[in-house]
Amino acid sequence: MLLWHGRGPEERDVLAPLARAAASLGVVCFVPDWRPDADDGGRTHLRESAGFVRQNAAEFGGDTGRIALAGWSLGGNAALAAAMDPCALDGWRPRAVVGIAGGYTRPEPLTARAPVDGLTRAEESLPAIPVRLIHGSADPVVDVRQSRRLHAALQHRGWPASLDEPDTDHAGVIMTEYDPESGRCRPSRADHAVRAGSRAARLLFHAAHDTPRTC
Repeated sequence: MLLWHGRGPEERDVLAPLARAAASLGVVCFVPDWRPDADDGGRTHLRESAGFVRQNAAEFGGDTGRIALAGWSLGGNAALAAAMDPCALDGWRPRAVVGIAGGYTRPEPLTARAPVDGLTRAEESLPAIPVRLIHGSADPVVDVRQSRRLHAALQHRGWPASLDEPDTDHAGVIMTEYDPESGRCRPSRADHAVRAGSRAARLLFHAAHDTPRTC
């Protein structure tokens, strides 16, 4: 599982609670830093991270033929773009995607298009891949209707898709809470965050193993 963080530059540590929860289920997780504030919006960093995982997953116990992709917030937008546009990552597409609290009507760094628009433009012959979405119902940063809209569009195209809406916020869905003093998210043990983050980890597991969702 390749897991991309959101808009904050070099914030892979923010995803540590979620990555550890997924790893405890048997998922080999790669969580790279990338910089959305780079001149190209982080496109090069994202592409390089995908190339690294494709070349090195086996050294860490992963299967290079079974790589799934997930992202939180802006990282989720990019992950969905990789599913919908083969050119986004040089012709490579993940076996499954998990979008976590993404704003899918907004442009993302890989293609500079919104994932919803990318799905509309995708060739009818493009093979569908499983897409699992999770979005806190109390998210004040990115409205949950963004995920609902993408979910409906995926279903309309006949793609296998699911949507979970745990009772949490933008940070809680990855088992964190926002710290105003540092301007970053930090691990949280609040019940709503633990429940939502655990659900997100199970989605990563099912995406990585390509098994039916049982959350």
